[in-house]
Amino acid sequence: MTSLPPQPLSPLDGRYRAAVSALADHLSEAGLNRARIEVEVEWLIALTDRSLFGTHPLGDTDKDRLRVLYLDFGPREIDWLAEREAVTRHDVKAVEYLVRDRLSQLGLDAIAELTHFACTSEDVNSTAYALTVKRAVHDVWLPKLHGVIDTLKRLAVKHRDAAMLSRTHGQPATPTTMGKELAVFAWRLERVAAQVAASDFLAKFSGATGTWSAHIAAEPDVDWMLVSREFIESLGLGFNPLTTQIESHDWQVELYDRARHAGGILHNLATDIWTYISLGYFAQIPVAGATGSSTMPHKINPIRFENAEANLELAGGLFATLASTLVTSRLQRDLTDSTTQRNIGVAFGHSLLALDNLQRGLGEILLREDVLLADLDDNWEVLAEAIQTVVRGEIAAGRSQITDPYALLKDLTRGRRVGAEQLAEFVRGLDVSDAAKERLLALTPATYTGLATDLVGLV
Repeated sequence: MTSLPPQPLSPLDGRYRAAVSALADHLSEAGLNRARIEVEVEWLIALTDRSLFGTHPLGDTDKDRLRVLYLDFGPREIDWLAEREAVTRHDVKAVEYLVRDRLSQLGLDAIAELTHFACTSEDVNSTAYALTVKRAVHDVWLPKLHGVIDTLKRLAVKHRDAAMLSRTHGQPATPTTMGKELAVFAWRLERVAAQVAASDFLAKFSGATGTWSAHIAAEPDVDWMLVSREFIESLGLGFNPLTTQIESHDWQVELYDRARHAGGILHNLATDIWTYISLGYFAQIPVAGATGSSTMPHKINPIRFENAEANLELAGGLFATLASTLVTSRLQRDLTDSTTQRNIGVAFGHSLLALDNLQRGLGEILLREDVLLADLDDNWEVLAEAIQTVVRGEIAAGRSQITDPYALLKDLTRGRRVGAEQLAEFVRGLDVSDAAKERLLALTPATYTGLATDLVGLV
């Protein structure tokens, strides 16, 4: 058997690339290297801005020329770094060499020795990862999550009055509305989205073991902790002053746990919508040319929700692994985090793919209110809760002598189908006030929805 030409191993880089490609700008190897160059360049500018080691602040033109190194980062730089890393066997060192090489081309050799000055690789890496993850989350992942939330809100408002039978434990239960049930998911997701948006993105910039030892040896009169803090904060990141050789990754653990939590809610949404489709509550809109089954022509499969379900499980497993692995580093440094962090994009990729499928899927379903109403009309026994609760109120008010209303309704309805006429006859015979009977006789399963319609207004 002949070998295939080079192929992507991950479906995220093959079959599903179009849905997740925006993440690659940030969470790919190239995206990380671009951010590393950004950190190196901005550190050079920060040092010269302070006229350290006999330098002078660079003019705006030279700063702009330097920033082009990461702003115009592309295939030429990617290839250059790959070739150099093959020799150095060290990714950050290759980045340093690229910056030095470009400084020479720009005629800025005089400041070349300040490239990577007093840095350990983790200073650059922690800052680059914080930048890339923050941008991926805020520019790509969160907007997609908010897209799903907004879709849910629109559907919730649209179907706020669409009464339907609840199914607690899968059994007929007190009616609700489809809009209220969708609003529950929007409410849950919006809360977690706010937590993700408020996440810390921290970096260190304190040298080999987090002590600024080399900095102090080179220039003891500089407040290096202040210089580092101002530098990191100038990049829009939070500063972690107390670390080992690595930034401790606790902010990442928190972020990935929140992303996994969001994924769990989304998984619940996917399985619930799948079930509603199975019950006939939602009809799927046929897509022209699409095939549901290779042998059964009639089928329209809920593939969007099944795809989302599977990808959320993959993302959740990866987020859990990232969180459990990154929380630990042996003594002052080990390299388990290095290969682990290279999979951040994979975790967010599967999550983003799920979000894309959910948003599409929610746009490809139609509510069958006739099915909802028929289901309600087949289950008048769900009004037993209302009846026994009204009776209890009548007893408490001294208007009824019934001794155990719950048992009375249980005998009538448990495990049985009770029709509208049978229930009305039962109510007419109750020892309760005429006003209570009137309220109960006016109830139907479709009107017994409490505040469900109003609750939609909370999202």
